[in-house]
Amino acid sequence: MGANEKNVENKEYRLPREVKEALQAIASEWEDVIDSKALLVIPLKGAMTNEVFQIKWPTRESGPSRKVLVRIYGEGVDIFFDREDEIRTFEFMSKHGHGPLLLGRFGNGRIEEFLHARTLSAPDLRDPEISGRIASRMKEFHGLEMPGVKKALLWDRLRNWLSACKRLASPEEAKSFRLDVMEYGNIMMDEETKAITIIDYEYSCYNPVAYDIANHFCEMAADYHTETPHIMDYSKYPGVEERQRFLKTYMSSSGEEPSDAMVEKLLEDVEKYTLASHLTWGLWGIISEHVNEIDFDYMEYARQRFEQYWLTKPRLLGNA
Repeated sequence: MGANEKNVENKEYRLPREVKEALQAIASEWEDVIDSKALLVIPLKGAMTNEVFQIKWPTRESGPSRKVLVRIYGEGVDIFFDREDEIRTFEFMSKHGHGPLLLGRFGNGRIEEFLHARTLSAPDLRDPEISGRIASRMKEFHGLEMPGVKKALLWDRLRNWLSACKRLASPEEAKSFRLDVMEYGNIMMDEETKAITIIDYEYSCYNPVAYDIANHFCEMAADYHTETPHIMDYSKYPGVEERQRFLKTYMSSSGEEPSDAMVEKLLEDVEKYTLASHLTWGLWGIISEHVNEIDFDYMEYARQRFEQYWLTKPRLLGNA
């Protein structure tokens, strides 16, 4: 048993009975599992909204253990999105060969297929080969006919989250955060095939392509697997050549080579949408501080996102 693996009876990682029963029902369908009740719970780090666990069962004849992933939704996070919409998106993506299979649901979470791939790290996003694969996968993702309302929801989401902030924040916090207004941990890569898989769709909805790419670029300033996961380092924001390379790969994934002018136009749009990204995730940080129990300095994270908004807005929008 590895250092992070805990038996289910360990009090710190004991799962609710409803979850254990759902897991046992799944394991009982597998003939090679020795005992459906003999499960091991391994907490996975890095999640900022949910609690995520790998579940393992020993199998007969020294074969590889059976594994699934359990996602327990964070308290109060339904304020951010419609959970049923997220599940519909999750199931749609699974049916089209994207992401893990949905194996089961329980009151405040779900059970997913465990993907035998590694979660990308912050440095992986800077690797030209991996970055190109992400760009191609993102283009494929954007080409899917997704379920749900066919309109951009970014601005409605910003207004709703701003209203939630006003309800939740203290007067002092409200003064501090007065407004005028794709992270790497959700990307996995198969080590053999190098196939890229996007695994989490909680915040997925119809939005401009440039906004999605802007989010991806902004995430390059983050590293959630350090002692200070809330600290952003904007010196790591991709340079112009790196952004152009990503966008050219993204646009050419459809089979047509984009002109330099087309790449530059998308680059300009992406840069402007970084402002929307900073506002969105700044508001997310304020709300999360009030509704989430996960050990993460959400308010400091929010402060940095708003600071970056004010620093870059004059350059991108002038006096607008």
